[in-house]
Amino acid sequence: MNTRPYQICTRCVMDTSDPEITFDDAGLCSHCQRYDSMVRDIVARADRGERQSELDAIVAQIKERGRGHDYDCIMGLSGGVDSSYVAYTAKRLGLRPLAVHFDSGWNSELAVNNIENIVKKLGIDLHTHVVDWEEMRDLQLAFFKASVANCDIPTDHAFPAILYREAARHGIKYILSGSNYATEFILPSAWGYQSGDLRHLRDIHNRFGLHKLREYPTIGFFQQYIWYPYVRGIKTVKLLNYLPYNKFEAKRTIIRELDWRDYGGKHYESVFTRFFQGYYLPVKFGYDKRRAHLSSLINAGQVTREEALTELGHPTYDPQLQADDKTFVAKKLGVSAAELDAIFQQPNKDYSDYASNAKLMEFGLKVKRAFVRL
Repeated sequence: MNTRPYQICTRCVMDTSDPEITFDDAGLCSHCQRYDSMVRDIVARADRGERQSELDAIVAQIKERGRGHDYDCIMGLSGGVDSSYVAYTAKRLGLRPLAVHFDSGWNSELAVNNIENIVKKLGIDLHTHVVDWEEMRDLQLAFFKASVANCDIPTDHAFPAILYREAARHGIKYILSGSNYATEFILPSAWGYQSGDLRHLRDIHNRFGLHKLREYPTIGFFQQYIWYPYVRGIKTVKLLNYLPYNKFEAKRTIIRELDWRDYGGKHYESVFTRFFQGYYLPVKFGYDKRRAHLSSLINAGQVTREEALTELGHPTYDPQLQADDKTFVAKKLGVSAAELDAIFQQPNKDYSDYASNAKLMEFGLKVKRAFVRL
Protein backbone atom coordinates (compact mmCIF):
# COMPACT_ATOMS: atom_id res chain seq x y z
CA MET A 1 0.00 0.00 0.00
CA ASN A 2 1.06 3.56 -0.71
CA THR A 3 1.50 5.27 2.69
CA ARG A 4 3.14 8.47 1.41
CA PRO A 5 1.53 11.82 2.23
CA TYR A 6 -0.69 12.90 -0.64
CA GLN A 7 0.89 15.23 -3.19
CA ILE A 8 -0.14 16.39 -6.66
CA CYS A 9 2.04 17.99 -9.31
CA THR A 10 1.98 21.78 -9.57
CA ARG A 11 1.83 21.62 -13.39
CA CYS A 12 -0.10 18.49 -14.33
CA VAL A 13 -2.55 16.28 -12.38
CA MET A 14 -0.32 13.31 -11.66
CA ASP A 15 -0.24 12.51 -7.95
CA THR A 16 0.94 9.96 -5.43
CA SER A 17 -1.49 7.35 -6.76
CA ASP A 18 1.65 6.60 -8.78
CA PRO A 19 3.81 5.01 -6.06
CA GLU A 20 7.01 5.76 -7.98
CA ILE A 21 6.37 9.47 -8.60
CA THR A 22 8.84 12.04 -7.25
CA PHE A 23 8.69 15.82 -6.99
CA ASP A 24 11.33 18.54 -7.11
CA ASP A 25 11.51 21.44 -4.66
CA ALA A 26 8.98 23.41 -6.71
CA GLY A 27 6.50 20.51 -6.67
CA LEU A 28 7.05 19.54 -10.32
CA CYS A 29 6.57 15.79 -10.79
CA SER A 30 9.01 13.35 -12.36
CA HIS A 31 6.64 12.79 -15.30
CA CYS A 32 6.71 16.48 -16.26
CA GLN A 33 10.48 16.53 -15.82
CA ARG A 34 10.82 13.56 -18.19
CA TYR A 35 8.46 15.22 -20.65
CA ASP A 36 10.58 18.38 -20.61
CA SER A 37 13.88 16.55 -21.09
CA MET A 38 12.77 13.90 -23.57
CA VAL A 39 9.92 15.05 -25.81
CA ARG A 40 8.88 18.67 -25.26
CA ASP A 41 11.09 19.90 -28.07
CA ILE A 42 9.90 17.14 -30.42
CA VAL A 43 6.23 17.99 -29.83
CA ALA A 44 6.89 21.74 -30.15
CA ARG A 45 8.77 21.30 -33.43
CA ALA A 46 5.97 19.15 -34.81
CA ASP A 47 3.37 21.73 -33.74
CA ARG A 48 5.32 24.46 -35.58
CA GLY A 49 5.50 22.32 -38.72
CA GLU A 50 9.27 21.98 -38.44
CA ARG A 51 9.23 18.19 -38.86
CA GLN A 52 7.47 18.33 -42.23
CA SER A 53 10.68 17.66 -44.16
CA GLU A 54 11.32 14.58 -42.01
CA LEU A 55 7.76 13.41 -42.65
CA ASP A 56 8.12 13.99 -46.40
CA ALA A 57 11.32 11.91 -46.45
CA ILE A 58 9.70 9.04 -44.55
CA VAL A 59 6.63 9.07 -46.81
CA ALA A 60 8.90 8.98 -49.87
CA GLN A 61 10.75 5.98 -48.43
CA ILE A 62 7.51 4.15 -47.70
CA LYS A 63 6.24 4.74 -51.22
CA GLU A 64 9.54 3.63 -52.76
CA ARG A 65 9.81 0.43 -50.69
CA GLY A 66 6.16 -0.38 -51.43
CA ARG A 67 6.48 -0.04 -55.16
CA GLY A 68 5.14 -3.15 -56.90
CA HIS A 69 3.20 -4.33 -53.82
CA ASP A 70 -0.52 -4.08 -53.13
CA TYR A 71 0.21 -2.00 -50.01
CA ASP A 72 3.12 0.18 -48.96
CA CYS A 73 2.32 0.21 -45.23
CA ILE A 74 0.16 -1.47 -42.63
CA MET A 75 -1.62 -0.10 -39.57
CA GLY A 76 -3.76 -1.27 -36.69
CA LEU A 77 -7.28 0.13 -36.72
CA SER A 78 -9.20 0.00 -33.43
CA GLY A 79 -11.69 2.72 -34.28
CA GLY A 80 -10.26 5.06 -31.63
CA VAL A 81 -9.17 8.65 -32.29
CA ASP A 82 -5.46 8.00 -32.84
CA SER A 83 -5.73 5.06 -35.23
CA SER A 84 -8.62 6.68 -37.12
CA TYR A 85 -6.61 9.86 -37.62
CA VAL A 86 -3.55 7.85 -38.72
CA ALA A 87 -5.69 6.19 -41.40
CA TYR A 88 -7.02 9.57 -42.54
CA THR A 89 -3.51 11.08 -42.58
CA ALA A 90 -2.00 8.12 -44.43
CA LYS A 91 -4.49 8.48 -47.27
CA ARG A 92 -4.02 12.27 -47.34
CA LEU A 93 -0.28 11.67 -47.78
CA GLY A 94 -0.92 9.36 -50.72
CA LEU A 95 0.01 6.14 -48.93
CA ARG A 96 -1.65 2.77 -49.57
CA PRO A 97 -2.23 1.25 -46.13
CA LEU A 98 -3.65 -2.13 -45.25
CA ALA A 99 -5.74 -1.72 -42.11
CA VAL A 100 -5.70 -4.55 -39.58
CA HIS A 101 -8.29 -4.94 -36.84
CA PHE A 102 -8.10 -7.35 -33.92
CA ASP A 103 -11.61 -8.45 -32.98
CA SER A 104 -11.13 -9.44 -29.35
CA GLY A 105 -14.82 -10.15 -28.84
CA TRP A 106 -15.42 -6.87 -26.98
CA ASN A 107 -16.10 -4.35 -29.75
CA SER A 108 -18.91 -1.95 -29.01
CA GLU A 109 -21.48 -1.55 -31.77
CA LEU A 110 -20.28 2.02 -32.17
CA ALA A 111 -16.70 0.82 -32.76
CA VAL A 112 -17.86 -1.55 -35.50
CA ASN A 113 -19.77 1.28 -37.21
CA ASN A 114 -16.80 3.64 -36.94
CA ILE A 115 -14.41 1.11 -38.50
CA GLU A 116 -16.86 0.41 -41.34
CA ASN A 117 -17.20 4.14 -42.05
CA ILE A 118 -13.43 4.69 -41.99
CA VAL A 119 -12.51 1.98 -44.48
CA LYS A 120 -15.45 2.85 -46.74
CA LYS A 121 -14.82 6.61 -46.76
CA LEU A 122 -11.06 6.21 -47.27
CA GLY A 123 -11.29 3.29 -49.69
CA ILE A 124 -8.77 1.12 -47.85
CA ASP A 125 -8.68 -2.65 -47.41
CA LEU A 126 -9.34 -4.14 -43.98
CA HIS A 127 -8.06 -7.43 -42.56
CA THR A 128 -9.91 -8.48 -39.42
CA HIS A 129 -8.47 -11.16 -37.15
CA VAL A 130 -11.23 -12.73 -35.06
CA VAL A 131 -9.82 -14.27 -31.90
CA ASP A 132 -10.77 -17.75 -30.71
CA TRP A 133 -13.24 -16.66 -28.04
CA GLU A 134 -12.78 -19.58 -25.64
CA GLU A 135 -9.03 -18.96 -25.55
CA MET A 136 -9.47 -15.22 -25.15
CA ARG A 137 -12.05 -15.63 -22.41
CA ASP A 138 -9.80 -18.04 -20.54
CA LEU A 139 -6.79 -15.73 -20.86
CA GLN A 140 -8.63 -12.60 -19.71
CA LEU A 141 -10.14 -14.40 -16.73
CA ALA A 142 -6.66 -15.68 -15.85
CA PHE A 143 -5.34 -12.11 -15.71
CA PHE A 144 -8.20 -11.05 -13.42
CA LYS A 145 -7.45 -14.03 -11.17
CA ALA A 146 -3.78 -13.05 -11.11
CA SER A 147 -4.84 -9.71 -9.52
CA VAL A 148 -2.37 -7.68 -11.57
CA ALA A 149 -3.02 -4.13 -12.68
CA ASN A 150 -2.70 -4.56 -16.45
CA CYS A 151 -5.51 -6.95 -17.33
CA ASP A 152 -5.72 -5.56 -20.86
CA ILE A 153 -2.51 -7.37 -21.85
CA PRO A 154 -4.39 -10.12 -23.77
CA THR A 155 -5.62 -7.52 -26.28
CA ASP A 156 -2.53 -5.31 -26.33
CA HIS A 157 -0.18 -8.25 -26.84
CA ALA A 158 -2.08 -9.75 -29.76
CA PHE A 159 -2.36 -6.59 -31.87
CA PRO A 160 1.37 -6.19 -32.74
CA ALA A 161 1.69 -9.96 -33.20
CA ILE A 162 -0.95 -9.81 -35.93
CA LEU A 163 0.47 -6.63 -37.46
CA TYR A 164 3.97 -8.08 -37.85
CA ARG A 165 2.58 -11.34 -39.17
CA GLU A 166 0.47 -9.61 -41.83
CA ALA A 167 3.26 -7.19 -42.74
CA ALA A 168 5.62 -10.11 -43.38
CA ARG A 169 2.95 -12.00 -45.35
CA HIS A 170 2.36 -9.04 -47.70
CA GLY A 171 5.98 -7.94 -47.97
CA ILE A 172 5.22 -4.64 -46.20
CA LYS A 173 8.18 -2.87 -44.61
CA TYR A 174 6.44 -0.12 -42.62
CA ILE A 175 3.96 -0.22 -39.76
CA LEU A 176 2.15 3.04 -39.02
CA SER A 177 1.53 3.49 -35.31
CA GLY A 178 -0.93 5.85 -33.61
CA SER A 179 1.28 6.04 -30.52
CA ASN A 180 2.34 9.64 -29.96
CA TYR A 181 3.99 11.95 -27.45
CA ALA A 182 1.44 14.76 -27.49
CA THR A 183 -1.49 12.81 -26.04
CA GLU A 184 -0.02 9.75 -24.30
CA PHE A 185 3.61 10.21 -23.29
CA ILE A 186 2.81 10.11 -19.57
CA LEU A 187 1.85 6.69 -18.22
CA PRO A 188 3.30 5.40 -14.93
CA SER A 189 5.03 2.05 -15.28
CA ALA A 190 3.78 1.16 -11.80
CA TRP A 191 0.19 1.25 -13.07
CA GLY A 192 0.65 -1.81 -15.21
CA TYR A 193 3.35 -3.96 -16.74
CA GLN A 194 3.96 -3.67 -20.47
CA SER A 195 2.11 -6.01 -22.80
CA GLY A 196 4.90 -7.33 -25.00
CA ASP A 197 6.33 -9.85 -22.54
CA LEU A 198 5.27 -13.30 -23.73
CA ARG A 199 6.92 -15.04 -20.79
CA HIS A 200 4.79 -12.99 -18.38
CA LEU A 201 1.60 -13.72 -20.32
CA ARG A 202 2.29 -17.44 -20.44
CA ASP A 203 3.15 -17.71 -16.75
CA ILE A 204 -0.12 -16.07 -15.70
CA HIS A 205 -2.09 -18.24 -18.11
CA ASN A 206 -0.32 -21.41 -16.99
CA ARG A 207 -1.18 -20.64 -13.36
CA PHE A 208 -4.77 -19.55 -13.75
CA GLY A 209 -5.98 -20.62 -17.21
CA LEU A 210 -7.81 -23.81 -18.01
CA HIS A 211 -7.28 -24.25 -21.75
CA LYS A 212 -4.26 -24.30 -24.04
CA LEU A 213 -3.59 -21.27 -26.25
CA ARG A 214 -3.52 -22.80 -29.72
CA GLU A 215 -4.87 -20.00 -31.93
CA TYR A 216 -4.24 -16.89 -29.83
CA PRO A 217 -1.57 -14.75 -31.62
CA THR A 218 1.65 -14.25 -29.66
CA ILE A 219 5.00 -12.59 -30.27
CA GLY A 220 8.21 -13.37 -28.37
CA PHE A 221 11.22 -11.23 -27.51
CA PHE A 222 13.37 -12.45 -30.42
CA GLN A 223 10.60 -11.86 -32.98
CA GLN A 224 9.66 -8.45 -31.60
CA TYR A 225 13.11 -6.99 -31.07
CA ILE A 226 15.31 -8.76 -33.61
CA TRP A 227 13.60 -10.91 -36.25
CA TYR A 228 10.92 -8.56 -37.57
CA PRO A 229 12.66 -5.16 -37.22
CA TYR A 230 16.20 -6.16 -38.25
CA VAL A 231 16.11 -9.48 -40.12
CA ARG A 232 12.84 -8.78 -41.99
CA GLY A 233 13.46 -5.03 -41.99
CA ILE A 234 9.96 -4.02 -40.82
CA LYS A 235 10.07 -0.54 -39.31
CA THR A 236 7.49 1.17 -37.09
CA VAL A 237 6.71 4.82 -37.84
CA LYS A 238 4.92 6.94 -35.24
CA LEU A 239 3.33 9.16 -37.84
CA LEU A 240 1.61 11.57 -35.44
CA ASN A 241 4.93 12.68 -33.93
CA TYR A 242 5.88 14.35 -37.22
CA LEU A 243 2.89 16.66 -37.59
CA PRO A 244 0.81 19.02 -35.45
CA TYR A 245 -1.43 16.61 -33.54
CA ASN A 246 -4.19 18.04 -31.40
CA LYS A 247 -6.63 15.49 -30.00
CA PHE A 248 -9.64 17.78 -30.21
CA GLU A 249 -8.90 19.00 -33.74
CA ALA A 250 -8.32 15.39 -34.81
CA LYS A 251 -11.74 14.44 -33.44
CA ARG A 252 -13.40 17.27 -35.34
CA THR A 253 -11.65 16.19 -38.53
CA ILE A 254 -12.63 12.53 -38.39
CA ILE A 255 -16.18 13.41 -37.35
CA ARG A 256 -16.47 15.70 -40.37
CA GLU A 257 -14.60 13.56 -42.90
CA LEU A 258 -15.28 9.99 -41.75
CA ASP A 259 -18.64 10.19 -39.92
CA TRP A 260 -16.80 9.10 -36.79
CA ARG A 261 -18.71 9.09 -33.49
CA ASP A 262 -17.15 9.66 -30.05
CA TYR A 263 -16.92 6.93 -27.38
CA GLY A 264 -16.65 9.32 -24.44
CA GLY A 265 -13.22 8.16 -23.24
CA LYS A 266 -9.75 7.12 -24.44
CA HIS A 267 -9.83 3.49 -25.64
CA TYR A 268 -13.52 3.16 -24.71
CA GLU A 269 -14.20 1.65 -28.15
CA SER A 270 -13.79 -1.70 -26.37
CA VAL A 271 -16.36 -2.58 -23.70
CA PHE A 272 -13.69 -4.53 -21.82
CA THR A 273 -11.17 -1.66 -21.89
CA ARG A 274 -13.86 0.78 -20.81
CA PHE A 275 -14.68 -1.42 -17.82
CA PHE A 276 -11.01 -2.16 -17.10
CA GLN A 277 -9.90 1.49 -17.17
CA GLY A 278 -13.06 3.03 -15.77
CA TYR A 279 -13.90 0.53 -13.02
CA TYR A 280 -11.33 -2.19 -12.35
CA LEU A 281 -8.21 -0.01 -12.07
CA PRO A 282 -9.76 2.83 -10.00
CA VAL A 283 -11.69 0.54 -7.63
CA LYS A 284 -9.11 -2.20 -7.10
CA PHE A 285 -5.84 -0.26 -7.39
CA GLY A 286 -6.78 3.41 -7.09
CA TYR A 287 -5.34 4.14 -10.56
CA ASP A 288 -7.30 6.62 -12.68
CA LYS A 289 -5.76 6.57 -16.15
CA ARG A 290 -7.46 9.85 -16.94
CA ARG A 291 -4.76 11.50 -14.81
CA ALA A 292 -2.05 10.27 -17.16
CA HIS A 293 -3.96 11.10 -20.35
CA LEU A 294 -4.88 14.58 -19.11
CA SER A 295 -1.35 15.25 -17.88
CA SER A 296 0.04 14.56 -21.34
CA LEU A 297 -2.51 16.97 -22.81
CA ILE A 298 -1.61 19.62 -20.21
CA ASN A 299 2.07 19.40 -21.15
CA ALA A 300 1.16 19.57 -24.84
CA GLY A 301 -0.89 22.71 -24.18
CA GLN A 302 -4.17 21.11 -25.25
CA VAL A 303 -6.02 21.40 -21.92
CA THR A 304 -5.47 23.50 -18.81
CA ARG A 305 -4.78 22.07 -15.39
CA GLU A 306 -8.09 23.55 -14.17
CA GLU A 307 -10.02 21.82 -16.97
CA ALA A 308 -8.30 18.54 -16.11
CA LEU A 309 -9.15 18.84 -12.41
CA THR A 310 -12.78 19.54 -13.30
CA GLU A 311 -12.92 16.40 -15.45
CA LEU A 312 -11.37 14.31 -12.67
CA GLY A 313 -14.16 15.52 -10.39
CA HIS A 314 -16.64 13.53 -12.49
CA PRO A 315 -17.01 9.71 -12.46
CA THR A 316 -14.77 7.83 -14.90
CA TYR A 317 -17.98 7.09 -16.80
CA ASP A 318 -21.69 6.82 -16.14
CA PRO A 319 -22.27 4.79 -12.90
CA GLN A 320 -25.28 2.96 -14.34
CA LEU A 321 -23.26 1.97 -17.41
CA GLN A 322 -20.48 0.76 -15.08
CA ALA A 323 -23.00 -1.51 -13.33
CA ASP A 324 -24.32 -2.76 -16.67
CA ASP A 325 -20.78 -3.36 -17.94
CA LYS A 326 -19.92 -5.32 -14.81
CA THR A 327 -22.88 -7.64 -15.33
CA PHE A 328 -22.05 -7.98 -19.02
CA VAL A 329 -18.34 -8.68 -18.44
CA ALA A 330 -19.09 -11.33 -15.82
CA LYS A 331 -21.60 -13.08 -18.08
CA LYS A 332 -19.30 -12.96 -21.11
CA LEU A 333 -16.41 -14.37 -19.08
CA GLY A 334 -18.65 -17.20 -17.86
CA VAL A 335 -18.83 -16.28 -14.17
CA SER A 336 -21.46 -14.72 -11.96
CA ALA A 337 -21.24 -11.10 -10.81
CA ALA A 338 -20.61 -12.39 -7.28
CA GLU A 339 -17.76 -14.62 -8.51
CA LEU A 340 -16.23 -11.68 -10.38
CA ASP A 341 -16.46 -9.54 -7.23
CA ALA A 342 -14.72 -12.30 -5.25
CA ILE A 343 -11.92 -12.38 -7.83
CA PHE A 344 -11.54 -8.59 -7.62
CA GLN A 345 -11.31 -8.75 -3.83
CA GLN A 346 -8.22 -10.95 -3.88
CA PRO A 347 -5.01 -9.20 -2.67
CA ASN A 348 -3.40 -7.00 -5.30
CA LYS A 349 -0.30 -8.39 -6.99
CA ASP A 350 2.62 -6.78 -8.78
CA TYR A 351 3.76 -8.03 -12.17
CA SER A 352 7.01 -9.12 -10.47
CA ASP A 353 5.06 -11.75 -8.55
CA TYR A 354 5.03 -13.67 -11.83
CA ALA A 355 7.71 -14.72 -14.30
CA SER A 356 8.78 -12.05 -16.78
CA ASN A 357 11.51 -10.95 -19.15
CA ALA A 358 11.57 -7.49 -17.58
CA LYS A 359 15.38 -7.26 -17.33
CA LEU A 360 15.90 -8.63 -20.81
CA MET A 361 13.33 -6.24 -22.30
CA GLU A 362 14.82 -3.29 -20.43
CA PHE A 363 18.23 -4.19 -21.86
CA GLY A 364 16.71 -4.52 -25.34
CA LEU A 365 15.14 -1.08 -25.03
CA LYS A 366 18.46 0.47 -24.00
CA VAL A 367 20.20 -1.12 -26.99
CA LYS A 368 17.41 0.09 -29.29
CA ARG A 369 17.66 3.66 -27.99
CA ALA A 370 21.44 3.64 -28.37
CA PHE A 371 21.11 2.35 -31.93
CA VAL A 372 18.55 5.03 -32.80
CA ARG A 373 20.84 7.75 -31.41
CA LEU A 374 23.75 6.44 -33.51
